[in-house]
Formats: sequence, C-alpha cells, structure tokens
Amino acid sequence: MTELAPRVKSFQGLPVLVVGDLMVDRYIRGAVSRLSPEAPVPVVDVQHEEFMPGGAGNVAANMAALGGRPILVSLVGEDSDGERLLATLRDRGVDVSGVVSDASRPTILKTRVLAGHQQVVRFDRENRAAFPHGLVARILASVKERLSQAKGVVLSDYGKGMVSARLLKSVLGWAHRQGKLVTVDPKIEHFLSYRGVDCITPNLKEATEGVRAFPPKTDDEVDELGRRILRRLRCHSVLITRSERGMSLYRESKPPLHIPSQAREVFDVTGAGDTVIATLSLALAGGVSLADAARMSNAAAGVVVAKLGTATVSPAELRKAL
Repeated sequence: MTELAPRVKSFQGLPVLVVGDLMVDRYIRGAVSRLSPEAPVPVVDVQHEEFMPGGAGNVAANMAALGGRPILVSLVGEDSDGERLLATLRDRGVDVSGVVSDASRPTILKTRVLAGHQQVVRFDRENRAAFPHGLVARILASVKERLSQAKGVVLSDYGKGMVSARLLKSVLGWAHRQGKLVTVDPKIEHFLSYRGVDCITPNLKEATEGVRAFPPKTDDEVDELGRRILRRLRCHSVLITRSERGMSLYRESKPPLHIPSQAREVFDVTGAGDTVIATLSLALAGGVSLADAARMSNAAAGVVVAKLGTATVSPAELRKAL
C-alpha cells in the first residue's frame, strides 16, 4: 500500500468524462431541545446550512479534489439552484461546459435536516418523468463532443433519468470504439443494462438485488455473487463494496481479491460510493492496475466516511491513508 502513495501524483490533470445525474445536497444543521406544540415532532434550531454538489457532481468534485480534470455532462434546471450548483463546481475545478440546462425540469434538490449527527428528515424536489427524446439527443451530442478529450468515462447512475438505455448503448459504443475505459456506479433498476462495461462498483445490496440473488451470508457466497455478475453482464470486472467488510474485486480468469476496510471512524457514509468510483476511475486512467486502483479507492473511502456530509478527499489525505 505504501508503494501506491506516490502514484497519487499521476492523477494530476487527468481528463475523465463524468456522465450522470446531477443534484444538490443541501444540509440544514442545528440542535433540538424541545418538541413542537403543533405536532409531536422535534423543533430544530438552525445553526448552519450547506449547499454541496451531489450525485455525478460529487463524483466530479472528488476527482477535482484529487487533482484530476473531470469533464461533466449532465442536466440542471434553468433556476437559481442550477446556476449556484454550476458555479460551485467551476470553483472546484470541474469543467461544466457540457452540462445541459432545461426549463421543464428543476434542478434536483435533496434537503437533509440534521440535529447533531442525527438526520431528522429528508425532502426531495425532482421531476420523475422520463426524459423527452429531444433532451436525450442534446445530452448525447454533449457527450460525443467531449469524449475524445477524456482518458475514460464514468457513468454515475442515481436513477433520476439521465442514464437511460439509449444513453448507455450510445456511450458504451462510442467509448469502446475509441478505446476508452468505462466504469459505472450502478442503480439496481438498470443493473442488467450495464453489459460490457469495464468495471461496475455496486454495494452489496445493489449487487444482490441487481441480479435477483439471495443475500449472501458468507464470503464464499459473496464470491459466487461476484462471479455471477461477471457472467450476466459480460463485464471485465466487478468491485463490490461491503461497508465494514471492505471491498471484493472480481476479474475474468483471476481469483477474488478481498480488501479489508481502512475506516477507523465512521461518521457518515453519504457519498462514499462517489469517492470510490472517482478514485478508481482516476487511477485506471493514470495507468494503475485494477487491483491497485481498487486498493486506492478503498483507502479514499476510509477517509471520506470519517467526515460529515457529502465530502471529498485531498491528495495529501489519500497519500497518508495509503
């Protein structure tokens, strides 16, 4: 692991295309000392408010924080939240020139109210209707225009409509014809549509439900699950994240690689999957082997879960963890 620390420098300036659902993660933090007289609910005295990039935005923000050059293709509404989100991403070093705006769909907003470390409630604002044909065409045109600049492609699927069957087929076809690696952070509903990707990074729940398997109870059953996904998706590799059990990597014609968790303290797992896919994809784009890229992403996840909220990892933090 210590030999991998210098490889973090290889992330510097690496262009990677990030395609997926973009949203705002809003955190309202405060303290609770009483119940409302109007209803049996806590009254949160607001002390602090944060506005963070979420979804594909957090993947891109993680890449930028590690020194990469993420090129983001996604969708925002023509509203103040969208403008603020794009400005925040620009300030973090993300290329947002490929983000499409559309007046018919508000920028996705997830608002979490927290009392101390405890989440009290979350409320979401989003348009769940399918993307119209013309909007998909605009997004695909943006992808096609930027693909040649990138060393690889990340599909960040949060099930909000961006990553459709049409988009998957087009992006995978274009990327593979240009010899680009494609990694995907999956959604259960689309699991069997990711056939042919280079690496898929489900958590254990997504892996299990994605292929309609029984929940595995032993390492051997997890291994069988990993091999089953390889066969079903005809992908090159599967990296299953297993929370406190670390990660398990499955590759064609190679034995499983189990990587123990490095997290010493866990405060918040929000966005940890984004950190994993961002670090893994940057490492692969920089020429790191798949096994070592998985080890680096595991170390990065161990850092980010010790932070509150949607967080990123710096090169110095990752080198120290390694």
